[in-house]
Order: sequence, then structure tokens, then C-alpha cells
Amino acid sequence: MEWKRLDRITLDPAVMGGKPCIRGMRVTVGMIVGMIASGHDQPEILALYPYLEPEDIAQALSYAAWRSSEVETAIGNV
Repeated sequence: MEWKRLDRITLDPAVMGGKPCIRGMRVTVGMIVGMIASGHDQPEILALYPYLEPEDIAQALSYAAWRSSEVETAIGNV
């Protein structure tokens, strides 16, 4: 996945400690993913946070999936 396709995900050290957020707001990708994992559906999330848009949720999930597919490789004698 190309980063440019995730144009609603922002990383700013001055907002939520640099965690990935939705459009510079204090709504993190982790919060959205956590709500989905806890059983909330998209209409519920949008009702609780009316300033969010359906594409915000879609991109949060895409970003989380992209990050979870990264592979860490040990270098040297760790």
C-alpha cells in the first residue's frame, strides 16, 4: 500500500504524541481499530464522532493492516 493513498492519516509530534491520527484531529488510528475490535460498527462510530467520515474509518483500518504486515529483522547480535 502506498502512503499517498492514506491521505487522511496524519503523523504530527504535536498531536497525540505523534501517533497516527485522523486528519490531524485527536482521534487516533488505534482508537478506531480498538472500537471496531470491541464490536462497534461504522454507523455507531460515526454517531459517536460526527466529525468523522466513513473514509476516515476505512483508511484507519487500511493503515493498521499495512503496519501489521511489516516485518522486523534483527541486525547483529541481539
